[in-house]
Amino acid sequence: MDRRLLLIEDDARLRSALTLVLSDEGWVVDEAVDGEQGLRLLAEPGRYDVVLLDLRLPGIDGFEVCRRIRRTNDVPIVMVTARQDSHDVVAGLEAGADDYVTKPLSAKVLVARLRALLRRTGSRDGAEPKPIVDDDLEIRLDSAMVVRNGHPVSLTRTELKLLAELANARGRVLSREELLERVWGYDYFGDSRLVDVHIRRLRAKIEAEPAAPRHVITVRGMGYRFGP
Repeated sequence: MDRRLLLIEDDARLRSALTLVLSDEGWVVDEAVDGEQGLRLLAEPGRYDVVLLDLRLPGIDGFEVCRRIRRTNDVPIVMVTARQDSHDVVAGLEAGADDYVTKPLSAKVLVARLRALLRRTGSRDGAEPKPIVDDDLEIRLDSAMVVRNGHPVSLTRTELKLLAELANARGRVLSREELLERVWGYDYFGDSRLVDVHIRRLRAKIEAEPAAPRHVITVRGMGYRFGP
């Protein structure tokens, strides 16, 4: 089955170059010149495997596009930002992006990240694991569902993968480097901000008091663990 990607980018030359590179890698690419067009194309659920989103768009900027996508859609989002050390990275991740690449874009890095993203969001083991229960939280990995106090919790695929890795470690502390490798599929060009921002997003959804978490615990100087 063809992998389908939505590219939301206002720069015509960059859009054409990215479409050419991704098409050569086997992607079917649909292009959107601004956020409004991108959101219209995303109105059909399940149409795309991933979205490549420029943060600096005319009209509705990429941050707002990302927030609107996340209201109804868990499609993986890779944002494109101008500077790796800018505020844009954290702001984009907090808006709901799963990963990022920086300009000027490296085709090799972009393709590697897209492949890693598809591996972690599309793979499932053949076995049906038992639900993991921690107080008011139940993680049903077989059905990709998380329930808190009897109510379903809406997680992105990356948030679910992160929670599953922590829960399956059964109380063992996982470092940021381990989580980058397990969840994002790389470490040598990874960024620990990916882990920290996704932990904050995850806590906001599964913790009764995110500032005093009971499920996803920080172990200072080491990393994170699940449960007591």
